[in-house]
Formats: sequence, C-alpha cells, structure tokens
Amino acid sequence: MKFSSEEIYETIGMIADEKLDIRTVTLGLSLWDCSDPDPKKCADKIGRKIRSKAERLRDTALEIETQYGLPIVNTRISLSPLALIVPSKVPEAFVEVAHAIDLAARDVGVNFVGGFSALVHKGETHVDRALIKAIPEVLSTTERLCSSISVASLRTGINMDACYEMGKILLETANLTAEADGLGCAKLVIFANAVEDNPFMAGAFFGPGEPENAILVGVSGPGTVRRALEKLGPGANLGEVAEAIKKTAFKITRAGELVGRQMAKKLGVSFGILDLSLAPTPAEGDSVAQILEVMGLARAGAPGSTAALMMLNDAVKKGGSFASSSVGGLSGAFIPVSEDAAMIRAAEEGAITIEKLEAMSAVCSVGLDMIAVPGDTSAETLAGIIADEMAIGVANNKTTAVRIIPAPGKKAGDRVHFGGLLGEAPVMPVSRVSAEGFIRRGGRIPAPLQGLRN
Repeated sequence: MKFSSEEIYETIGMIADEKLDIRTVTLGLSLWDCSDPDPKKCADKIGRKIRSKAERLRDTALEIETQYGLPIVNTRISLSPLALIVPSKVPEAFVEVAHAIDLAARDVGVNFVGGFSALVHKGETHVDRALIKAIPEVLSTTERLCSSISVASLRTGINMDACYEMGKILLETANLTAEADGLGCAKLVIFANAVEDNPFMAGAFFGPGEPENAILVGVSGPGTVRRALEKLGPGANLGEVAEAIKKTAFKITRAGELVGRQMAKKLGVSFGILDLSLAPTPAEGDSVAQILEVMGLARAGAPGSTAALMMLNDAVKKGGSFASSSVGGLSGAFIPVSEDAAMIRAAEEGAITIEKLEAMSAVCSVGLDMIAVPGDTSAETLAGIIADEMAIGVANNKTTAVRIIPAPGKKAGDRVHFGGLLGEAPVMPVSRVSAEGFIRRGGRIPAPLQGLRN
C-alpha cells in the first residue's frame, strides 16, 4: 500500500496536535496445540508458546513507533478461550494455568492478556463451570489476565442462568479486590454476540475461527474527530458534520492499517483486522463524550445524545470501511464512563444515567462499560442489568457487553479510582426496584425470530 505526501503530513498533524495514537497492537495466539489434561503440562506449554511467539512484540512496536512517529500505547495478547484448551472440571487447574500466563505476559512486556474466557450462550459444560468459578481468584491474584464470558447470541437467545451466575461472580470478584475499589471487575466483560477478533481489553479472545496467529490493531482517535468538528464550526449542518467525521475516520484508519501491516510483516505473522472503534482515554480532549458536546449537546446524556452517537458511529464506519478491507473487531464508538473525562463529568453532574447509557449502547459499541455502582447492589440486580444489555445485543444483532464494578463499601456519589487507562469515576445509582423473581426463574430466553435466518 502506498501513501501520498499529503496523507503523511496530515497524519503528522493528527499525531502532534490531536492525540492520534494506536491504542493497541494485539497479538492473537491460537492455543489448540497446548491442550493437555495435566494442568501443569498445559500451563507449561502455554507459557512457552507466549514467550516464543511474543518475545519480539514490544520491541517491534517500539521500532515502528520510532520509524513512523505514531505512538503505540499498548501491546497485548489475546488467546484461544481457555475453556476450550484446559480440559479440567477443577477450578484450581484454571488458577494454575492463569498464573503461568500472567508470568509469561510479564516476561514479554505486555500489559494485558485476554482469553480467560468461556462461551456459554446456550449452556455450560463442566469445564465452563470450573473456569467461571475460578474467575474471582484469578482476577484477584493476577495482574495482567482479563476474562470474558459470552452469555447470549442472536442464534441462541440469553442464558439467564449464566447471567445470574455472573452477577454472583461480579460480587465475589469485587470483594476479593475491595482494597482497590473492586478493580478485578474492571478486567471482566460479559458479552452478547461476542466477536473472535476484538483487539481491545478486557474482552479480547482469539476465537476458534482464527488462524494460528495474527496482528489485531485498535486505533484511538476521539481527539482527532473532535478537532475536525471544531474546525468545521457551529454553523455546519449535521450532514456536513457526518461528512467531516467520515473523512477523518478514513485518515485514522489508513494510519492504523500502515502500522498493523508493518507489525505483521516484521513479526512474520498474519495481519488480522483493524478495529474502527473510537476509544477514549481519561486524558482531557481524548473523549467520545466531548465529540457529542462539540456537536452541540451541553453534556453527554442530554436529549439527542443517542441520535448524535448513532451518526458518529455510522460516519466512522463509513469512512473506515472505505480505507481498509480488513475491518473487524467491535468497530464502534466506546462509551466507558471511567475512561472518558467528559463522560465522568456528565456522570458527576447527573446528566447521564445508567438507563441513558443503556439506550446509547443500542447504536454503538460496546455497552455498559466501566460503570461503578454501589457495593451493596444485589446479584439479582446485577443479573437484571446484564440481561437488559444482552437483550439489546440479541434483538439488534450486534455485540453488546457489560463491564460493571460493584464497588465494595461505596454508595452512590462516592468515587472510585482505578488508575492508568482505567481512570476514575463517580459511583452511579441503580434502581432499587427488585428483579429477583424474574432472575430466579432461570432458564434461557429464546432467540428472537430474526435468529432463524436459514
């Protein structure tokens, strides 16, 4: 692929003035050849594979960062879902494997590893149950491992037993990491319609349909889009706003594709996908919510927020899809609360609520993300929140997810601090109306009629 001089100068400007960076270069690794009924042997095989395949990942990223002047913020690894690799019905086996992975990840210098995952949207096996039972201990005793559980899909409906179980797992994980405001839950994602090539944590895993290995790239460009709209001025109509976003997304995607292909070439692996998601950070100006404000909303959460977010998401997809034939992953604007400075401000002022965030997740990626709620929230209420978000994904044939943190000892209005890219946030109130009778019924909500497509 060739790039014109004009494109290169524009990209330099986006990097220098508009906070454009590559949020993550994620190496996807298949672990099918590491399965072993002996947990110790399985852990050893996985550890060796991570060290041999990812030992040059960080240095190669630094080399490309220097070569092109485009910051690469994170290098990460996504693994085959471990419930498909570790054939054990014993939770302790998964804990042993998790510790081996955490150690290998530290050795190769990545900050997160995804793949402590199970796909239970239609039902659980004994192995799936063992992995899920191990989640609280794993997320409280490892530093880098992230977990994700698929509990719903368009074709299967919603596994309500799994939703309830995950409500309990969230509380147990939060309590085991209480000294860090329930940080363990920030590394746990619950999915509907999970995708196999997502490069973003904490929900990344390298699915069964993927090759032996691949480079997956996620670009962060909220600041670049915001700056483009500021240059456009308040007099532009919404058609002109959409056009400006589309053109900006095209440029961002081209930069990401360049980095991804160079990384893959130098590492000798496949180039997988480029994820078009706009991913914010807690840094001022690098905010999706601020884009909505530049569009004309006083705060994210104001009436019109869902419409504005739909337009933003759609325009990014249109521009990005034109720039690359390797689009994949989640590819939609993220609206996490604790990781977006303007979203934090909106939550503090009461401009945005969990219910409004749920509505906005119907038009973007990924869902209820990095939301802190009172520590005394019941497992049934958490399960109800999870089920509502899964229903949006299933009914709309899109990926949705829940990453929610019941902060131990905290009540609505208190504040939690996670640090780094995970940021900080006010504890948001949740409805106190009980969902217990509904959740305790259990079973599976059938797939909607649109799931029967053949």
